[in-house]
Amino acid sequence: MADDTEDVELDFAADEEGRTMRSAVLRHPLASFFHLFFRVCAIIVYLLCDWFSKNFAPCFILIITLLSFDFWSVKNVTGRLLVGLRWWNQIDEDGKSLWVFEAKKNSQGHNIGTVAEARIFWLGLIICPLIWTFLFFTSLFALKIKWLVLVVASLSLQAANLYGYLRCKSGGEEGLPADGPSFMGQHFLQRPDIIFGIL
Repeated sequence: MADDTEDVELDFAADEEGRTMRSAVLRHPLASFFHLFFRVCAIIVYLLCDWFSKNFAPCFILIITLLSFDFWSVKNVTGRLLVGLRWWNQIDEDGKSLWVFEAKKNSQGHNIGTVAEARIFWLGLIICPLIWTFLFFTSLFALKIKWLVLVVASLSLQAANLYGYLRCKSGGEEGLPADGPSFMGQHFLQRPDIIFGIL
């Protein structure tokens, strides 16, 4: 009996090189820092603003400015560098709004961050909206209406980024079109590892 199997050369060096690149602690330390800096500063300013100033307007402006910087940096910089995801909205010739969600493939992942950076990205993206949700209920039950407006604005900015990146991650892993019907029902609830698989 002749053996029909062929010897196949396995390229372990390429696999090892890819693993080494992904296991480095922080390849983008500045992006990792600013991913958390603006959002954590906004929460700290919100919590301490009543102690330092009784004037609501400067606190509101400072917090919204910090969260705007956070929204821009997460959407345009850290998502791309740390996890290889990006999303945006464009208007076509007919005036129709088109949402685009992209995930960079791992084979081209030379600019994608490490596992530690991915954890920083997803933990920051998930935990901060949870904190703002808690602050929403505390403002609601304390009947602080002006602070409630600020918390709703903060929560909406954070939730928009979270939703956009969940769509990117879902579409990137499963190869689904960005405008697939009933995203929340079909993919998010059936695949909790979309969020927690990276952790």
